[in-house]
Amino acid sequence: MIIDDVLSQLDGDAPVKDIRQGVFHTGVWTRHCGLAASLPRDALQHTPPLVREPGQLLKKSALELTQFVYSERILEAAMGMACLNSLLQVPLDDCQERNAAEIILEKGQGNNVAIVGHFPFIPKVREVARQVWVIEKNPGPGDLQASEAETYLPQADLVAITGTAFTNHSIDALLAWCDPGAYVLILGDSAPMSRVLFAYGIDAVAGTWVADPELALRCVSQGANFRQIQGVKRLTLCKHSA
Repeated sequence: MIIDDVLSQLDGDAPVKDIRQGVFHTGVWTRHCGLAASLPRDALQHTPPLVREPGQLLKKSALELTQFVYSERILEAAMGMACLNSLLQVPLDDCQERNAAEIILEKGQGNNVAIVGHFPFIPKVREVARQVWVIEKNPGPGDLQASEAETYLPQADLVAITGTAFTNHSIDALLAWCDPGAYVLILGDSAPMSRVLFAYGIDAVAGTWVADPELALRCVSQGANFRQIQGVKRLTLCKHSA
């Protein structure tokens, strides 16, 4: 699994300074601060408790908390992803301050585009792409069911996959269905900014770097959505810069 490889490359342990789990996002502060989407709709489908040992998790080391990425409890898996992201040594000098929408609009011009996850920029992509397929676990109007990914991903010239595919453990299957010649982008604050991903056919990772942990965590705990989280930079790490 790709997540095994990412975890194996983490450089050392650290104490867990803080954990915040808001309605939309989760933040964990260890060596750095990492974020991940909380996925509340998916979380509520599980039988309680949704998180084991609440109030005791700061006693764990960062590496212990990263093991939550394997949990079937989505809120725990979100903590694990945020903790993993907090331990990554992001190669900032190789990153561009460029968001995922810009790349998708550029690379998707006149091409078939498959997007796993529903994002606000999708109407703009429809204006420039030949064909756009939106694949969503909780589909809205015009979206395809997650079960249709195997049909449409192989047809796409560009595939954009939400970083929450790591949290819900679907990332390996999604990558396996992509055409080897497709441009593959992982996006969102759950996305691990790690060069390890490039060995799995991924061309770019558009993620989040937390510059001000206290501010970002305060936003998370007060119910901020992705666009409302302050104290962060939206960065993209591309394969050609590795």
